[in-house]
Amino acid sequence: IEQLAKKGKEAWNQVLGKIEVEGGNLDQYRTFYSCLYRSLLFPRKFYELDAAGQPVHYSPYNGQVLPGYMYTDTGFWDTFRCLFPFLNLMYPSVNKQIQEGLINTYKESGFFPEWASPGHRGCMIGNNSASILADAYLKGIKVDDVTTLYEGLIHGTKNVHPEVSSTGRLGYEYYNELGYVPYDVKINENTARTLEYAYDDWCISLLAEALGDGPNREKYAAFAKGYQVYFDASTRFMRGLDSEGNWRTPFNPRSSNHRNDDYCEGTAWQWTWFVPHDVDGLVDLMGGREAFIGKLDSLFIAPSAMEGESVSVDISGLIGQYAHGNEPSHHVIYLFNKVGQPWKTQKYASEVMRELYKNTPAGLCGNEDCGQMSAWYVFSAMGFYPVNPVGGEYEIGMPLYPEVRMRLSNGKTFTVLAHGVS
Repeated sequence: IEQLAKKGKEAWNQVLGKIEVEGGNLDQYRTFYSCLYRSLLFPRKFYELDAAGQPVHYSPYNGQVLPGYMYTDTGFWDTFRCLFPFLNLMYPSVNKQIQEGLINTYKESGFFPEWASPGHRGCMIGNNSASILADAYLKGIKVDDVTTLYEGLIHGTKNVHPEVSSTGRLGYEYYNELGYVPYDVKINENTARTLEYAYDDWCISLLAEALGDGPNREKYAAFAKGYQVYFDASTRFMRGLDSEGNWRTPFNPRSSNHRNDDYCEGTAWQWTWFVPHDVDGLVDLMGGREAFIGKLDSLFIAPSAMEGESVSVDISGLIGQYAHGNEPSHHVIYLFNKVGQPWKTQKYASEVMRELYKNTPAGLCGNEDCGQMSAWYVFSAMGFYPVNPVGGEYEIGMPLYPEVRMRLSNGKTFTVLAHGVS
């Protein structure tokens, strides 16, 4: 038992030691490394090595034992936002195995997974395997069979799993014909689906460009503008549309009928900002920079505080209508950077890190969600964040520590220095 404990400690020290933070207090260190630890718990290995040392796995999709990698127990709706970008940055060799496992899933089931536990699970929305796969490939994590990878991504845009409707694209017929999923076709969360499909199509367009497929690059780039159809200029919110193009009424941007309305685990207040691939376009829709800033400011103010009451952080992650306890809000704090007000990004990022992540039993708001909640903290505490995961850019925020050292897989060290941080 002592030998096993020693091996476990050495293994975790090696993994966690890839990032070193200095200048904080003991509580901050414990919070940071607890979050880093939780970020690395999922997805889980679902393979073993044979007598020759080669990976083999039991396929939950066809019941066979087959060669190659397989990983499971992760939901892409949560983790495409910053957990997988974090793996690309700090643990690319492991993520290459995960990507190879995703291709095996497509070969064995006809679809990439959206939520695996260990087979396809009917959970959440979107086609965010497109983000996971494109992100890794475009950041240099090249799988052995990119032809199959690309084929699977295109297949997922025009099919839905016959038994698990969260896999592939539910409502693809409407989306591909109308440019959106209507609310009157018995498909809930339609607005959120369309917003995510538009982002996923943008990811596919970048991969198509990298692979020299001009026609598909243009096709999916055009679909990536599909978010615009849901924007109601009179309210400046994303709203549900019926198949004739009429807004759903009545409309209350703060109301939520959990997963039985136009949004997914959120409201119009949270989902209106989900255009990570075209923030400039959203700014234009809002009426320009000043209008965008005004709308973004109001997101962080509770209705009861509109007349000057103080605003506090809620244990569920609420600051006004900003909801850190669930993923649709996770990039929103960093949007102030996009309109020239980085001090507001710094203010709110710091507030969330200090109030909602603590070294206590209640030190995490919301649900861990396969590491996404903790990965947000790890990125933000280091001082930067991927608003648009596949875009390859990071928004600078508010480092918690005077110095952070990231030991990269190429042998180099990337250091963040924050002089005078307090």
